Amino acid sequence: MKIVVLDGYCTNPGDLSWDRLTQIGEIEIYDRTSSSELLPRASGAEIILTNKVLFPAETLDQLPDLKYIGVLATGFNIIDLKAATQRNITVTNIPSYGTHSVAQHAISLLLELTNQTSLHSESSRQGNWSRNADWSFAQTPLVELAGKEFGVVGYGRIGQQTARIAHALGMKIKAYDHNMNKGPKDYPFTWISLKGLLEECDVISLHCPLVEDTRGLINAQTLKRMKPSAYLLNTSRGPLIDEQALANALNADQIAGAGLDVLVEEPPVSGSPLLSAKNCIVTPHIAWATQEARSRLLDIAISNIQAWVSGSPANVVNSRGK
Repeated sequence: MKIVVLDGYCTNPGDLSWDRLTQIGEIEIYDRTSSSELLPRASGAEIILTNKVLFPAETLDQLPDLKYIGVLATGFNIIDLKAATQRNITVTNIPSYGTHSVAQHAISLLLELTNQTSLHSESSRQGNWSRNADWSFAQTPLVELAGKEFGVVGYGRIGQQTARIAHALGMKIKAYDHNMNKGPKDYPFTWISLKGLLEECDVISLHCPLVEDTRGLINAQTLKRMKPSAYLLNTSRGPLIDEQALANALNADQIAGAGLDVLVEEPPVSGSPLLSAKNCIVTPHIAWATQEARSRLLDIAISNIQAWVSGSPANVVNSRGK
């Protein structure tokens, strides 16, 4: 059985092992695969693992041996699921591997916005503290989070864990989700409409999936609802935000700041408006990428293949094999 990993570098840059795959079949591992390299590399493969390589119907048509695609992520919009189902190809994903890592990163973005630790550390290294007349000085206003309202858009596992940390910091939690019948019981929170959340919360953290209803959720109109003192966080999907509208709002001091781990285009093109926007922190899609989370991801990906081989597929996202 031929197994091909098309873009394995981000999952495993060398600190993990693919060796368990050799117990299942013959493996070929590529760090990255361009569109022109896809068909030559995937030809003859029964199993493919990928994170970002696109599989539209016309590509699937040219891979008659393909029986299984394992997406090395939670999102699976890179695959034409209808076409895969029609061709009897099982598609799986990794539904829960980075909950704690992503929540941790979301809060780290918030803390950087409110405390500006890297700015003050660099200022000290440059000698500004040594030259200062006082024993303490701040280059920016510092913000205490306790007592402020933390709004979560999308109250799944990651949204709830992020709110759990925010609650531990003394924040009051408000949440909006398309399904408001669920929620954690280990800390207090309040369900609220999206309009109310945007208008009332001091921090708004996005944790919803990218679907037609959420694409461009944060735009010029919704930004106008936010407080001038509010912060926006996004560790979910870049297209949830109209990037130019957010850059305009930041540059006009319409909101206090933004912390983003995802953008519409990744990597961003030169001149991307948020890379130069005021009070905007951008990290290169790393919230998921702790070694611990990547290790869990790889373990689940291999377990998914083993389950499929045994006839009891797990984490299937199309109808084939359910």
